[in-house]
Amino acid sequence: MLTLALIGLIGGLVTGISPCILPVLPVIFFSGGAQSARTTETKTAAASRSRPYLVIAGLVVSFTLVTLFGSLLLSVLGLPQDVLRWGGIVVLVLIGVGLIVPAFEHLLEKPFSWIPQRRPDANKGGFALGLALGAIYVPCAGPVLAAITVAGATGKVGVDTVVLTAAFAIGAASPLLIFALAGRRVAERVQAFRKRQRGIRITAGVVMIALSLGLVFNLPQLLQRVIPDYTSALQDKVNNSEQVRKALNLGGLVNEQNKDLDKCSDGAKELESCGTAPDVTGIQQWLNTPDGSGVDLKQSRGKVVLLDFWAYSCINCQRSLPHVTAWDKAYRDAGLQVIGVHSPEYAFEKEPANVAAAAKNFGITYPVALDNTLSTWTNYRNRYWPAHYLIDAKGTVRHIKFGEGDYRTTEKLIRQLLTEAAPEKLLPAATETTDETPDIGKITRETFLGSTKRVNFAGTENYTSGQKSFQFPENQAADTFTLDGEWTLDSQHITPTGTSGRIRLDYRAKEVRIVLSGKGTVSYDSNGETKTIQVDGTPNSYQLLSTSDIRTGRVAVTVGAGVQAYSFTFG
Repeated sequence: MLTLALIGLIGGLVTGISPCILPVLPVIFFSGGAQSARTTETKTAAASRSRPYLVIAGLVVSFTLVTLFGSLLLSVLGLPQDVLRWGGIVVLVLIGVGLIVPAFEHLLEKPFSWIPQRRPDANKGGFALGLALGAIYVPCAGPVLAAITVAGATGKVGVDTVVLTAAFAIGAASPLLIFALAGRRVAERVQAFRKRQRGIRITAGVVMIALSLGLVFNLPQLLQRVIPDYTSALQDKVNNSEQVRKALNLGGLVNEQNKDLDKCSDGAKELESCGTAPDVTGIQQWLNTPDGSGVDLKQSRGKVVLLDFWAYSCINCQRSLPHVTAWDKAYRDAGLQVIGVHSPEYAFEKEPANVAAAAKNFGITYPVALDNTLSTWTNYRNRYWPAHYLIDAKGTVRHIKFGEGDYRTTEKLIRQLLTEAAPEKLLPAATETTDETPDIGKITRETFLGSTKRVNFAGTENYTSGQKSFQFPENQAADTFTLDGEWTLDSQHITPTGTSGRIRLDYRAKEVRIVLSGKGTVSYDSNGETKTIQVDGTPNSYQLLSTSDIRTGRVAVTVGAGVQAYSFTFG
């Protein structure tokens, strides 16, 4: 319990100093300095001392309740998932208007006049402001918050989860309290502020209304993209620490549904038994189903089910998909139900149109669940792209395989379960799809270029978000990349700041591909000649070179303006 509380507090603190708090900072700052128009000077001093704490207390309570129970409550009531967010925005607007127009503030107080008190005091309404902020404040996602969200979405909320959530909320709100106290101190100490309370109230009201409008048009997300993520390295260190992984069992908190999954070993040669299959949950949209309806595993009893966790730009998944589609084609009539769970690795992979186009290109006709919040991913305690979970006709998970390869074993077990479910059915011949799984120890690992996902960078520069200047080093180690020129580094991709930028890659592979998006030109040297790629559209994987066997080499890539580069993948 103490460990979970500490992890939640640290995770919240790191989140609380990240760029994701910037949109609410102005409101928090002014919350301590904007006093009621009807409050006396003596009463103002007393109220201002408590108001910042009330605002933050309201935010902690609201965020905790909304995160844990909001989604569940709305589902039970049959309401849209963004009702609470819109409610918070409306309340924020009302409070803002009340600060600007005292008569309107008095109207807002009237419904609560039945509450016994000597005199209604709007300064004590800081708690209501905090409640509204808690409903609209969505901090940067991380493993701790993901674990909390999954627990709340599945309704499996225990004492440990409540402690973790409250600790996270307190940690995230602590830096906000500092700003609220700073606003109060300025209002109390600076003579100009004390003489201009009316102006402060109007300014605070305008700021609150501006934040509300910004939330309506998703401007905070734009602000967070523009401002470099100065805490990315710290977040990565905290979120991926061994202590966090062990305590949260990433990905996902252990719950009653998935607690037996660890009874299955990765890639076992024979069938095992590791509990009833957890729910497919938190799906934003379904593809390849009648009218977009969802697939319920309980209604699939009697069939053998294969859950394939994938992401469309992942080259490992691209090599795995021909096997999955072949199994679907060969064994669908024999009782196999394949369900693709598309769990995005990049933000662009959350776009339904992108996934639908990729599914069509890969020849996927079986149902695909868009797991954009990684709810099903965490409910299955998954950590890999691709990952296969084989479920028998009674709904029990019988085999788990993480990553590529060993397709013959998986197919053998599929056939065994199909025979157990319907001994009278004759199965077709086994598929003969070529296994193109590379020997991972002999090729370069997937190389991410984004600042928070960066892998294999060999330069000496500080590789963090923002505009940076790079220069190729004299020496470069094998299986690494370096940059040259002016670049803008985003959390998930990089793009030239000027007309172009260069990437130098040392690799071991039979095939080298690069994931690109945007509009522009990419050129590279291959076998003594310069080749050009015309990039236009959403992110896609482009082949740079292919040889008959695994080779060691170097390729220099020039990326033109308007093009975003995400990663190199190898085969």
